[in-house]
Amino acid sequence: MNEQEPETTEIEVEELEPAPPEVEEAAAPAAPEQRGEAPARGERRRPRYISRRKVCFFCAEKVADISYKNLDTLRRYLSDRGKIEPRRKTGTCAKHQRRLTLALKHARHLALLPYTADHIRVPGAFPSRS
Repeated sequence: MNEQEPETTEIEVEELEPAPPEVEEAAAPAAPEQRGEAPARGERRRPRYISRRKVCFFCAEKVADISYKNLDTLRRYLSDRGKIEPRRKTGTCAKHQRRLTLALKHARHLALLPYTADHIRVPGAFPSRS
């Protein structure tokens, strides 16, 4: 029995030895970019998009009063369906958004601006009466 014990310990020692470094490097897969392949679907690394901070038009131009009569300026803040665009989309500050909303509602009430997309008149859309 004494002769068998050293043999089994030698086998255990051989199994526990780490693999040579060449084998470990070959077993580890290289990154797809290093292999010249496109990365897998979930592994794509896109450059991070940094959006530009929106600046309030009225603060930048130092507009003192937002008039309901200035239709060209007010139309910029209406969607194609006639809705008032939100602050996060237009970049206006809270103070000017409140004044802009009042001016838009005043212009709508006086029929200078449409309430809905049905009221928007497109030039040339309808045939002339002649």
